Amino acid sequence: MSLIESTIAALGPWSWFVLGLILLGLEILAPGTIFLWFGLSALVVGVVALTLGLSWQVHVALFLVLSLVSLLIGRRMMVRMASEKGDPGLNKRGSRYIGREFTLATPLNEGAGNLSIDDTIWRITGPDLPAGTKVRVEAIDGARLVVSPVD
Repeated sequence: MSLIESTIAALGPWSWFVLGLILLGLEILAPGTIFLWFGLSALVVGVVALTLGLSWQVHVALFLVLSLVSLLIGRRMMVRMASEKGDPGLNKRGSRYIGREFTLATPLNEGAGNLSIDDTIWRITGPDLPAGTKVRVEAIDGARLVVSPVD
């Protein structure tokens, strides 16, 4: 009997708890959430092994089934949670300004000009307008904001 086999035999049902903790520890080191579901399944099998006197073959089968089910449910849950969170305009900073209104500090000449928004000076395009005109950001064209006068 090898060292691993003798350790598992000596620990009995507690070996599932050890496996679960090892897998949860691997989850901390590895990206993603793969080992989390296997670790939780091993802990559940450990509880079942302590309460019910089932054979090791049933424990292994239960672990495989629980791992597969928890992995599928967990992945679906993580995808749903990821789509609910986050900022869709995170890498499109100008998209946050669409629909907002600003006042031109400098005139818009020959369809181009600058607009100071917060702490950034944006290049803008639109019809020729004098300074002091109120404009609305309609769209983004590359790194430029497209503006139109507010009626």
